Amino acid sequence: MELVTARITDAKEKPLHKQIRRIWKYKLLYVLLVPAFLWVLIFDYLPLYGVSIAFMDYNAIQGFSGSHWAGVKYFQMLFESEMFLNAFKNTLLISLYKMISGFLCPILLALALNEVRVAWFKKSLQTAVYLPRFVSWVVYGGIITLLLSPETGVINKIVAFFGGDPVYLLVEPAYFRTILVVTDAMKEMGWAAIIYIAAIAGLNPEVYEAAMMDGATRFQRIVHVTLPGITGTIIVIFILRVGYIMSAGLDQVINLYNPMVFEVGDILDTYIYRVGIEQFNLSLAAAADVIKGVIGLVLMVAANQIAKRFNDSGIF
Repeated sequence: MELVTARITDAKEKPLHKQIRRIWKYKLLYVLLVPAFLWVLIFDYLPLYGVSIAFMDYNAIQGFSGSHWAGVKYFQMLFESEMFLNAFKNTLLISLYKMISGFLCPILLALALNEVRVAWFKKSLQTAVYLPRFVSWVVYGGIITLLLSPETGVINKIVAFFGGDPVYLLVEPAYFRTILVVTDAMKEMGWAAIIYIAAIAGLNPEVYEAAMMDGATRFQRIVHVTLPGITGTIIVIFILRVGYIMSAGLDQVINLYNPMVFEVGDILDTYIYRVGIEQFNLSLAAAADVIKGVIGLVLMVAANQIAKRFNDSGIF
């Protein structure tokens, strides 16, 4: 009777009171969220006020209160600028290529590592592909420059060995985007594969045993067991990558590009850096950053809605 009465009381309890009781019950767990909450508030939400710079003739000395509003003047300037439009186009192309390679390579790597049965070799290979992630682009870019050098580079040594002429690939516009995509995939795919490896490790081994008893080959087990089992993880990662499609990698590009490949290598991040830091036109740089953020947000929301419609998987 007391149990029934308690359930009736809970049913009649207001949602707000119920939520307060729940928070109080798990108060220690919520305390652990405080540092993360403060971090997000201070470094992600409070700086959003700075977006107003894009709509004013901002003067660093006069500050926000002393600067005059300019409306959409700087947005008009951007869309009339050939340099911005070229950077916008390059960003879309490079990001799209990177998204495809950076999305597929970690999945293929995780599937391949999952099939390795020699424990020591598997661990050694995992360590080898993880290591580039912990090297900064300053160092990694220097290594790439040395490898592609026409005089001492290993790549050109191989080309010369087979009778070809050495080419300084980093100054050839035809090769620069390919170099960006390939080197980014080599550096990041080992780290990105971790989440897929963890998802595969969580699959029920009895399903694999049942597939083996039915005569499924390794490839068939990958296609019909492993991939369907990690589909939810793949969709979530894809949605997150779509949200960053307007970020083509400032650290990488700024360490590898040069005036010879400026036309195909200049991206929004380098454009914003050049306009905001070197030219100190903060309003124009902020306007470009607003465009970049809005497009990324729209694409992420659209990808999330499409994923929920077709597979009922999403991040919100």
